[in-house]
Amino acid sequence: MFDTFLFIGFPYIAVALAVVVGTYRYFSDRFSYSSLSTQFLENSKLFWGSISWHYGIILILLAHLTAWLIPPVHLAVLGGYLRTVVLEVTGWALAIYSLFGLLLLAYRRLAVSRISVTSNLPDWLLLLSLIIQVGLGLYVAIFYRYGGLWFTKVAAGWLWSLFTLRPDITYIQTMPWAVKLHFFFAFVVILLFPFTRLVHIFTFPITYLWRPYQVVIWNRK
Repeated sequence: MFDTFLFIGFPYIAVALAVVVGTYRYFSDRFSYSSLSTQFLENSKLFWGSISWHYGIILILLAHLTAWLIPPVHLAVLGGYLRTVVLEVTGWALAIYSLFGLLLLAYRRLAVSRISVTSNLPDWLLLLSLIIQVGLGLYVAIFYRYGGLWFTKVAAGWLWSLFTLRPDITYIQTMPWAVKLHFFFAFVVILLFPFTRLVHIFTFPITYLWRPYQVVIWNRK
């Protein structure tokens, strides 16, 4: 019963809240639909933390999405012992890189008084959840061999069962506790999405790709 709630009920609750509350927030308080940047208060730590976090996690998420949406491609890439080991070590490096960025951003919020006073409970909950999630992913990747294959053959099936509204937790019932926690915290992050700065992932300036070029003319005396 407990597993049923954690891995069937909770994912649906998290996604429903993310969609409903996120949509409401967008139309009722569009100004807050951003990262609410504090760059003008402190820039150096933000730069290194943000760059490490964003570049690392984007590549990791792309690998996860490939494993979920097109598993044959993912399995083909992982084919062969040497290739699998190389890709796993690359995943470790990206996870460490992402975790370093998160820890630096957390340190920045603690150490810089001007940032501390602008931080609220959702900020800290989101940072803590992301640190736990990335840390769990790194733990699984290091201490449980061939985590990439597990995701493609186990987690992907569970996620597809949720997506098609035919939930089946038999895919993950025998998984180690660390793997289950990693799955659970993924939906914790989704749940926190509409209440935090994480909404800024939907404000990416995609229109920059097709807008006219800007011409800057400098006039000198």
